[in-house]
Amino acid sequence: MLPLKEAIQQKHSQAEKMPFNQKMAKGELTNQEYLTYLYQLLPIFQAIESLPLPHPSLERGEAVFTDINELMEIQGAYEGPLVILPATKEYTAYLNTLTQTERLPHVYLNYLAIMFGGQIMKEKVPGSGKMYDFENMREAMGAVRAIQKDEWADEANKALDFNMAILAQLEDGLTQ
Repeated sequence: MLPLKEAIQQKHSQAEKMPFNQKMAKGELTNQEYLTYLYQLLPIFQAIESLPLPHPSLERGEAVFTDINELMEIQGAYEGPLVILPATKEYTAYLNTLTQTERLPHVYLNYLAIMFGGQIMKEKVPGSGKMYDFENMREAMGAVRAIQKDEWADEANKALDFNMAILAQLEDGLTQ
């Protein structure tokens, strides 16, 4: 069995190369585009956080909500209506079928991504990026790493598939 990081590397690389992610990494998202992205993250984090996390500092729902409100207050940032994309609905429905233990690969994938790549993204996105601010980041990361298992690979790859479907639908919204 491959180590978890190696087992998800191919899909992780694909996700990083998706046009929406590339645009975000270059700091090219409009307020509305980033707001729509955040609006997809909120139900995902709410679903994951409906059960206890490995560390309380991981919780992102409130920070995402703060970022959404901040952008909605900026003149011209909100062109409404905000919608939850079909891929987001599918992912949250799936998450809600999982036990706390079964959600751990999704915690690994979604939260550590924000800890690592998010620190770069924070400087590139509209608004203050509260979502990327973690209290006790080292402890929170350590709590996930302490329980991390190579057996999570299939479920972490499934999480990447869901995330890539959301990114594709976000990109489709930009090109329409």
